[in-house]
Amino acid sequence: MTETGAGIDHQIAALRRALQAPGAPSSDFDLNPGTVLPEGRKLREAGVLVTFVPGAGGLDLVLTKRSSRLKHHPGQIAFPGGKVEPVDDGPVAAALREAHEEVGLPPASVEILGTMPAHETVTGFLVTPVLGLVKDGFSPVAEPGEVAEIFRVPFDHVTDPANFRIEGRRWRGQRRLYYVAPFGPYYIWGATARMLRALAARMHP
Repeated sequence: MTETGAGIDHQIAALRRALQAPGAPSSDFDLNPGTVLPEGRKLREAGVLVTFVPGAGGLDLVLTKRSSRLKHHPGQIAFPGGKVEPVDDGPVAAALREAHEEVGLPPASVEILGTMPAHETVTGFLVTPVLGLVKDGFSPVAEPGEVAEIFRVPFDHVTDPANFRIEGRRWRGQRRLYYVAPFGPYYIWGATARMLRALAARMHP
């Protein structure tokens, strides 16, 4: 086995262990405990695919940059995924379907490693992070109009808590804090960074 192959096997084993570790649900409000959420609010179910693929130096995470023409979250960094539709059998199916549509990843090429506790977003979604491993070759194809770019981030960058920091900005008249994990020209922040920070915490308990 090559050194890279052994490293990938080690990373996959680490992901499996992390999924077995205890962890609480997360939300966009974790760093803002004073936020008052409306009682009886209804959250829409969604699933995102936290997809790892073999790279030259180990596993890489697949992320997208949303089109600047989109009405919601234009230009932001995101996982492939979306809301659970009637055709979906839950968040895992939604994540696989959306990944196929957004980045051209065939569902049959993905080995599902497991899921993490759902994450509540400020936009009213309850998002289940679905960890997946691409078993076959993957030639990404961006969905026109929705995905501006598909790129990879090294495993070590997104699974090390030291690569995350807290920043803030004004939102609805109040200062809101959130996690960021910038990588090169890509500003990974908000819900995407928070879910990755939860994974990193499980990797380094």
